[in-house]
Amino acid sequence: MVFKDVLLRALLDSPTAFSSTYAKESQLPDEEWRKRAVRWSSDGSAIFLAMDGDAECGMIGAYEENEERAQVISMWVAPEVRRAGVGKKLVDAVVDWARSRGMRELKLMVTSVNTGAIEFYQRIGFGMTGKTAVYPNDAAITEFEMVRTLI
Repeated sequence: MVFKDVLLRALLDSPTAFSSTYAKESQLPDEEWRKRAVRWSSDGSAIFLAMDGDAECGMIGAYEENEERAQVISMWVAPEVRRAGVGKKLVDAVVDWARSRGMRELKLMVTSVNTGAIEFYQRIGFGMTGKTAVYPNDAAITEFEMVRTLI
């Protein structure tokens, strides 16, 4: 249930950073959360949680999109620890995971209104590909695709 708690907290804190909503996710039964936790930590996918003592303070997920690329999902860092290196450590964990699986790239989508995240991703080696999509929860917001080469 730690996974559930962190994701719900993230959705409340940063609603435009995720493709789902707190209203939708908070209604899911605990059994669905257990299934998701298993699915997100099974072969071909991974989830990492950052802890500050006993408190969760961040998360990141990834899954194999194909043999060479992993998709980064659900990246979030608690406001009280932002700019303290937690985000970089989370991304580093995904980089290590992806490299161990022979991946050559990480890809992610970030909303146009999340300028802090865009700047963070650029600082750690992600670049804009030029591909965009409409954000599923608000057609007025654009999502940008960003990629980081691992090799």
